[in-house]
Amino acid sequence: MLSKNQIRQVRALHRKKMRREEGRFLVEGEKVVAELLASNWPVQALYATPEFINSYSALIRQAGITAVACTADELTSISTLISNDAALAVVNCPATASFTSLAENPWILALDGINDPGNLGSLLRIADWYGIRQLVCSPETAELFNPKVIAASKGSFLRVAVSYQPLDAFFASLPQDTQVLGAYLDGACIHNFQSAGQGGVLLMGSEAHGISSALAPFVTHRITIPAFGAAESLNVAVAAAVICDNLCRLQS
Repeated sequence: MLSKNQIRQVRALHRKKMRREEGRFLVEGEKVVAELLASNWPVQALYATPEFINSYSALIRQAGITAVACTADELTSISTLISNDAALAVVNCPATASFTSLAENPWILALDGINDPGNLGSLLRIADWYGIRQLVCSPETAELFNPKVIAASKGSFLRVAVSYQPLDAFFASLPQDTQVLGAYLDGACIHNFQSAGQGGVLLMGSEAHGISSALAPFVTHRITIPAFGAAESLNVAVAAAVICDNLCRLQS
């Protein structure tokens, strides 16, 4: 049975302010917690059903922690998920990621004001699927450790490095010959893009405002996805997936 103090501590991490103050966040659900335990991320506490503890006992020992057994109803009562019948982990926030280099990351995904947590989580998952190992986010982009981001990423937050910084300064720091692909409604068709092998940065703006005007001078190629119907636009994560797929196809 969970203590009142344990319940209070976990529920406090539902809030951004407390996540920042305590330097901890939540990972919830069987598959993602199992992935977490198999990684080298610093797990501070684990609350799980006896079934989960029995199934993943080797991973729990590997992580060097002692699981607190509780019922599915207790887990759901402290979880941000509608239902949680397996596990919840409290994780220490890792050191802030920093941009490495284009040499180590042929393609970088840059996000300008993506403030929906679900979209950020999906973008992490898409980046992971297409082998993109680094996201560079504007300060206005959603918080990485928001529970909705973690849930939507389906474990990809463990493999994709995320840094936050003013994007104008980031682009200004890149080598002058870096190609920057900006997604615009009036851009050139991505199907005809011929320089995928060079790598570079793919810049995605928010659905509401697009790419900010301050970043437009850094864009070397304005690209778009051709429409065959009457929809006004695509969800930013869907659009990023289509563009990444084309870039990978052109690279092969």
